[in-house]
Amino acid sequence: MSKILIRGAKVLGGEPQDVLIDGGTIAEVGAGLSAEGAEVVEAEGKVLLPGLVDLHTHLREPGREDSETVLTGTRAAASGGYTTVFAMANTFPVADTAGVVEQVWRLGKEHGYCDVQPIGAVTVGLEGRKLAELGAMYESAAGVTVFSDDGKCVHDAVIMRRALEYVKAFGGVVAQHAQEPRLTEGAEMNEGVVSAELGLGGWPAVAEESIIARDVLLAEHVGSRVHICHLSTAGSVEIVRWAKSRGIAVTAEVTPHHLLLTDELVRTYNPVYKVNPPLRTERDVMALREALADGTIDIVATDHAPHPHEDKDCEWAAAAMGMVGLETALSVVQETMVDTGLLDWAGVADRMSVKPAQIGQATGHGRPVSAGEPANLTLVDTAYRGLVEPAGFASRSRNTPYEGRELPGRVTHTWLRGKATLVDGKLT
Repeated sequence: MSKILIRGAKVLGGEPQDVLIDGGTIAEVGAGLSAEGAEVVEAEGKVLLPGLVDLHTHLREPGREDSETVLTGTRAAASGGYTTVFAMANTFPVADTAGVVEQVWRLGKEHGYCDVQPIGAVTVGLEGRKLAELGAMYESAAGVTVFSDDGKCVHDAVIMRRALEYVKAFGGVVAQHAQEPRLTEGAEMNEGVVSAELGLGGWPAVAEESIIARDVLLAEHVGSRVHICHLSTAGSVEIVRWAKSRGIAVTAEVTPHHLLLTDELVRTYNPVYKVNPPLRTERDVMALREALADGTIDIVATDHAPHPHEDKDCEWAAAAMGMVGLETALSVVQETMVDTGLLDWAGVADRMSVKPAQIGQATGHGRPVSAGEPANLTLVDTAYRGLVEPAGFASRSRNTPYEGRELPGRVTHTWLRGKATLVDGKLT
């Protein structure tokens, strides 16, 4: 690979510096750098971040290639500034064996737009009755360290305890989809004023909060690590804050859409706003933003959930739950956290790169922008504002809640170990 000189970028939003990439490594960072024969990227006014890391992506392959594939999903990731994604296990077949996680891992290696780290299922077939091959998936070529039945809750306390005990042996983590199934039977949206007025089945906050409370206590009892997926309520924030104050090894994520959108949007009956967990109230949104700012919530994760047109373009009750998010995540975080003064760009790097890489043990990602580190980098034009146009998405699906909405920021370049995967906003 040739040398690349990124000239005048604001590293983590700080003072302008030059960054020299040589091969797959950052060779030098400083002012007034020069390198004979280097490709020069003029980055004045733009912010340079470590490549983003998504701990919660649905790539759908194998089994639902009509909605996404590893190739299209990783292209979407590169477009959004990501250099590694963690692929959830709810595929067909389920990623509950060493063979399936290795298949996903090898597909990621073949396509090369970003690194793909499979997440293994906690239970066989996501059925919640029997532990999957956790040890075999960890020892496989994929080296799985994160396990989740996401899309379903590990609702049996005994199974959850056993999973926590098992992964403790090799330093793994169980990522819980916190949803008490009995409390959400027939639920279609957040339980509250809007659901009552619309006559739609309500999804109570306590369905999430009760599982989080149980699981942080189990993690404390076992001495293991638990991660809370897509935390969505003010009450959940308080439980995680309490658990951290006790020294319990819990981490939590919030999605971009839960930082911006509320259940008021469901009044349109547009299924693009149907998601699991559901959009909550303005009070919840404000609590989530504050918790992300103060570190109670550790990371932003997209929960990128692509669906084909026919699964969303239908009546509300029949529509699939989920939104795509890889290509808009950074813009939503800029809108809700940076432009509001709640986080600076160093904080964004921490929540969207450094900490998710640490939680998922993504080697070589989430590293400082300094000499000797892998050149996994993202360049952002933070002054840009534009309308979201899903027709231009790299993802195979278009189920975004932001179509036609103006959002700030645009990723212009992404480098994976020094190789450009996105240049001037176009995939290579």
